[in-house]
Amino acid sequence: MSIKKQYLKTKPVCKVTFTLPREMTRSARNVSLVGEFNDWNHLSIPMKAQKNGSFSVTLSLPTGRGYQFRYLLDGTLWENDDRADRYVRTLFGDCDNSVVIV
Repeated sequence: MSIKKQYLKTKPVCKVTFTLPREMTRSARNVSLVGEFNDWNHLSIPMKAQKNGSFSVTLSLPTGRGYQFRYLLDGTLWENDDRADRYVRTLFGDCDNSVVIV
C-alpha cells in the first residue's frame, strides 16, 4: 500500500494519493476509499483500477489534522493501509482504522 503526499505552496491543502496494490485487492472488482473526509460514505470515493491491478485515488485534504480511513473491497471486505501514519481503535468492532496526517 502506499500513501503519497504533495503539499501545495499556495494553499493549506495536501494532495494525497492512496494506492492499494494488486496483492491486497484480493481480485476485487471495486475498491472504495472510506473515511472521515467523506463521512464514511462507501459510495462517494471509488478508486480507479490501474493497468497493474492496483487501485488508486487522489484527494485534496486540508492540512493541520489527521483523517481516519479504510479501504472497502467489493462492498464487503475492509482493509487498512500498512503505510498509514498511525492507527486508532474503532468504536465499531474489534479493529483499527488507518490514519493519514497532513
